[in-house]
Amino acid sequence: MKVLGIDTSSMATSVAVIEDNKLICEYTVNTKKTHSQKLMLMIENMLKISDLDVNEMDLIAVCEGPGSFTGLRISMATAKAIAHVNNLPIVGVNSLELLAANMNLCDKKICSILDAQRTQVYSGQYKFENNEVVELKNIDVVEIDDLIEELKNSKEDWIIVGEAVYKYEEKLKDIENIHIAAPSHNVSKASSLCSVAINKYNKNIDVYDCYSINPVYIRKSQAEVQYDEKMKRLNDGK
Repeated sequence: MKVLGIDTSSMATSVAVIEDNKLICEYTVNTKKTHSQKLMLMIENMLKISDLDVNEMDLIAVCEGPGSFTGLRISMATAKAIAHVNNLPIVGVNSLELLAANMNLCDKKICSILDAQRTQVYSGQYKFENNEVVELKNIDVVEIDDLIEELKNSKEDWIIVGEAVYKYEEKLKDIENIHIAAPSHNVSKASSLCSVAINKYNKNIDVYDCYSINPVYIRKSQAEVQYDEKMKRLNDGK
């Protein structure tokens, strides 16, 4: 089974193909150039240089969120289009579970974090059990200081992973029981996405078609929050 993974949930754009649990190719670019400028070109170049064709794929894996609102829409639209044209199933994987999967077989608890703006992060907590990622705590949006205090007071060793570690590195680096993952693990990887998606597909978990899968935002966008605040002010002024 060939699986095409697509992720634009964070700053990185990442695509990969795994065939029967073997990584065939992966292309990750972690720059500020917009996902819409990179994604289709990366997919086309990766498949071409690997002597693959998109119509050879059996499954699409896509990161469903949370993360960048625009980024999620770009990868989701691309995954839906490819799945629609080729009549393929899609497996959705949340972005924090994807990051935890970068820490394959880690014997410590894992906390994945992505920037949620201001002083907040999207956070999920995981561990590896029977060679699979197991969720310990539901995804949430939390204040970074509250999260750090929770992890510090747990008295357990934690690996913290995700691109938000760079924003809060000064807060994290001197805490004895919190360890920052290596740079190679802090970027979202489509290969990890594919691996999680294969496990989910084999268990018939989070399997969709091109019509039924949608992004998972967790919270409203800043534009929606500002609109709600504006409408509230207008209503209060009546």
